[in-house]
Amino acid sequence: MIDTFKRVLESEHPDTLTSMGNLALTYSNQGRWKEAEALEVEVIETLKRVLGEEHPDTLTSIGNLASTYWNQGRWKEAEWLEVQVIETRKRVLGEEHPDTLSSMYNLAFTWKSQGCLSDALELMQNCLHLRQQILGSDHPDTVSTLSAVTDWLD
Repeated sequence: MIDTFKRVLESEHPDTLTSMGNLALTYSNQGRWKEAEALEVEVIETLKRVLGEEHPDTLTSIGNLASTYWNQGRWKEAEWLEVQVIETRKRVLGEEHPDTLSSMYNLAFTWKSQGCLSDALELMQNCLHLRQQILGSDHPDTVSTLSAVTDWLD
């Protein structure tokens, strides 16, 4: 299918890149880490060139690569990418944007996985506070953040 997209729409068309990103996520879900990583890197490089480094699609793709690293226990690489995504999203979208908050949530889990529980908990509590203000207490993202904070305090 991706070959068809590349042939018909060109390799840099947004739909082609979306399909490649989706395939990379499928590989990641199957534990096919090297294939996922290679495809994600290709998508990121193309998105940076075509849409720019600060475009939401580029940042989402970088976050997906961080997730692939996280799932492999490659904490430092995941952290480095997640920090880049957060800093860019804060600057471009603002600290209270839902995508920024999702990035904070992900980084908190990475820090927890590295044993930095106090930093992770502080970031997760900040994320919870902002999600309660912006999304409301009943929003699924707020509920999952509250659950994480509660679990980490137990």
